Amino acid sequence: MSTVHQTDNVDADPAVHDAERPDAALDDAARHRWIRVGTSTDRDPDRAVQEALTPVLAVGIPRLAIIFCSPAHDLAAISRRVKQTLGDGDVIGCSTSGELVRDHALSGGLLIWALGGDGFAVTTGFGQGDAQKGLRDAAFEAAQCIEQLERKQHTILFLLADGLCGDQMEVVRGAYDACGAQVPLMGGCAGDDMALQSTRQIHEGDLLTNAVVAAAITSDSPMAIGIAHGWEPLSEPMLVTGSSGTTLASLDDRPALDVYLDAYEAPEEVRRDPKAFFTFAHTRPIGIARRNRTEIRYVYGADYEKRTLTIFAEVPQGAMAYLMKGSCHSVLEATADVCALAEQSLHGMPARGFMLLECVARKSLLEQAGLLDQSLRLPTVKPGVSVGGFYTYGEIARTEGSGGLHNQTVVALALA
Repeated sequence: MSTVHQTDNVDADPAVHDAERPDAALDDAARHRWIRVGTSTDRDPDRAVQEALTPVLAVGIPRLAIIFCSPAHDLAAISRRVKQTLGDGDVIGCSTSGELVRDHALSGGLLIWALGGDGFAVTTGFGQGDAQKGLRDAAFEAAQCIEQLERKQHTILFLLADGLCGDQMEVVRGAYDACGAQVPLMGGCAGDDMALQSTRQIHEGDLLTNAVVAAAITSDSPMAIGIAHGWEPLSEPMLVTGSSGTTLASLDDRPALDVYLDAYEAPEEVRRDPKAFFTFAHTRPIGIARRNRTEIRYVYGADYEKRTLTIFAEVPQGAMAYLMKGSCHSVLEATADVCALAEQSLHGMPARGFMLLECVARKSLLEQAGLLDQSLRLPTVKPGVSVGGFYTYGEIARTEGSGGLHNQTVVALALA
């Protein structure tokens, strides 16, 4: 199901207060394409939405507003209030496990990332999945919104999916079925403040679960995706000789759990206690070799009887896999570099704003080391450029081919 928003009058709503009309100080170029981010930690839905939308409405009614919100808030009330306030402006979003702004992270907050101006056009859609069938059909249905988009020179598909509904790679496959390899994909999997119980997706004021929501965004100026993770191979490449869905059974014909524990020299507690294993695995992912990159897979469980590993997304049988290593330093470097990597692909044009999506496992690592705010200083981003995003249960970033699902990675979307 999809909606279309391609009107050009961003100033048409007479109910918008004078203080919320487009800033007269903006030049024509800035008014043509703009990105703004607003935040709030107020738990009252009306006050939170008003505070978060103030910097957005100071520029104009956006073409697209994306809500990133902790489940500690009343998500249903916030979603309805944002949509009521914006009228014809398209609205999507999801629940989070932390929100990202330039220089610091929020906990239990609301963040609204918005773009506007007649240099952009947007259509949105959603698809409903379920715990049995997963999200491939839902992603395909959501991605159909791109068919209604009158495309400009540059187009991406932005996706937000349930982070706890089966194999996350099915989201990428469903979007690929709808769009092919030519449309870049960007997005993330919703969180629930690490409760790992249920996540929410938002489409035009409606609250969903087990769903995928999408926004097809087209622009007359470049948009580009950067991907970084900071992990390096610890092991030699190993053949995935046994796997099924998100269960990794064997590597080089040895039980996957035994290979994993031995390679990382796991202490005795980790070898017998699932809770200790969960904490241990936070900083010890698996890498899947692709043609031109390594995709990271988060290990979040072990079956001590079957000697298997449980992965947050598929590890295909026959793939080449690595056990990966990293550090707080390498994670910090990756986050600092990712916006620059995205901006390098804007054909020499400066970025007007960034969307930043980072794995919640990286957040946990940096929080434990007291380095979380340091990770968001983003030295390559110019002053005054808007940055916003959230901590995810999986990252989607694909510029070519049929892959594009990542864990324990940071991805950035730069918009010129």
